[in-house]
Amino acid sequence: MRIALAGDHAGFALKESLRHRLAARGEAVEDLGARDEQPSDYPDFAEAVGRAVAEGRAERGILVCGSGVGVAAAANKIPGVRAGLCHDHYSAHQGVEHDDMNVLALGSRVVGEAVAFELVDAFLAARFSGEERHLRRLAKVRLIEARYARLRGD
Repeated sequence: MRIALAGDHAGFALKESLRHRLAARGEAVEDLGARDEQPSDYPDFAEAVGRAVAEGRAERGILVCGSGVGVAAAANKIPGVRAGLCHDHYSAHQGVEHDDMNVLALGSRVVGEAVAFELVDAFLAARFSGEERHLRRLAKVRLIEARYARLRGD
């Protein structure tokens, strides 16, 4: 699986741990920053991962900031991105199975490394169910996205 990975300065250490773990098991990881713990801006990394997923360069994305809230909010501004902030195992797989979540947002100041590994594993192993009720709901999400894109003149 092709995975786009990024985090700001607050998420740097956890992002690095995730990168090493994923690479060690043979995943194709594109590291989109940050490169160190110098102060940086989470929207830049959220956009980079979101674009990689929306443009098909990556099948899934993983974002890390201090709380996970900022990267999730920013990534969700990109059409086609469905980022979910997850701090528990159930949400990490259910978000994919029911909502076709394609970007996982994590808070490095909220979850430890062991929990983050568990969440990433659950997220990457999960597949969208394709059940009619989930397809119907996802279509409604896409309609909302399209409606507001038209209002902006996109």
